[in-house]
Amino acid sequence: MIEVKNLHKSFGDQSVLKGLDIVMHTGKCNLIIGSSGSGKTVMLKSMLGLLHPEAGSIAFDGRDILSMVPQEARKLRQEMGMVFQGSALFTSSTIAENVKMPLDFFTSLSEEEKMDRVHFCLDRVRIENAAQKFPAELSGGMQKRVAIARAIVLNPKYLFCDEPNSGLDPETAMVIDNLIQDITQEYGMTTIVNTHDMNSVLEIGEHVMLLKGGLKVWEGSKEEILRADTPDVQDYVFRSHLMKRVREALRG
Repeated sequence: MIEVKNLHKSFGDQSVLKGLDIVMHTGKCNLIIGSSGSGKTVMLKSMLGLLHPEAGSIAFDGRDILSMVPQEARKLRQEMGMVFQGSALFTSSTIAENVKMPLDFFTSLSEEEKMDRVHFCLDRVRIENAAQKFPAELSGGMQKRVAIARAIVLNPKYLFCDEPNSGLDPETAMVIDNLIQDITQEYGMTTIVNTHDMNSVLEIGEHVMLLKGGLKVWEGSKEEILRADTPDVQDYVFRSHLMKRVREALRG
C-alpha cells in the first residue's frame, strides 16, 4: 500500500498539489485520472522521487520516501518499475539489452542469470521472439510490451505506468490494459496508472481516483464511476467521451 498524506508541491508562485491525500491499494490497478493541470503528473513524479514536495509524506508500506537519506531512497526505487509514456527504449540496443539494463545497474547476477530473467519477462509479455530485434523494428504496441517487460524485470513491488496507451489504437490499448492487470494480479503489485483514457478506466479501474486542482475530488471503482452523481466526475466522463469521438472523427 502507498499512502500519500497532505502533499504540497509548488513551482514558483503556482501551487499544484494543495494538501493531497490518497491511498493506493496493494494488488490492484489504481488509476489516476484528471484533466491537464490537475496534478496527477506532479503526484506521480513525487512518488517516484523525481520531485521533492514542500510538505507531506509518501509512505511505501510504512516507509516515507521523502524523509529517507539518498541511499535508502535508492534501495526503495529498486522496488519500483516504471512504464514511460513513450516507452523510452534505447534505440541502439536490442530488445533483450533494453530489458536487461535494470539488472546491469542494480544486481550482481551472472550474465546467464540475467538473460534467464530477461527471457522469462519477454515470454511473460508474449514477445520472446523479438529479443534480438531493435525498437524501430517493432510496432508501438510491441514497444509498450517491451517497456512492461523492463519494468518488471527486477520483480518490483510497485509498478508505475504513465499514459501507457498513449498513441495506441483502441484494440492494442485494450491488450496493454489487460496485460498490466494480469501482471498486477499475478505478482500482487501495487500498480499506479496515470491515464486520460476512459476505456482504460472501465476496463481495469479497480480503484479510480479523480484529481482536480491538486486535490482528490472522488474515488471509487470502475462500476461506480458511471453512476456517480458528483458533478466533477460527470463532467470529466462527458468530456472524455466527447474527446474520444473527436479523435475518432479525425482519424476517420
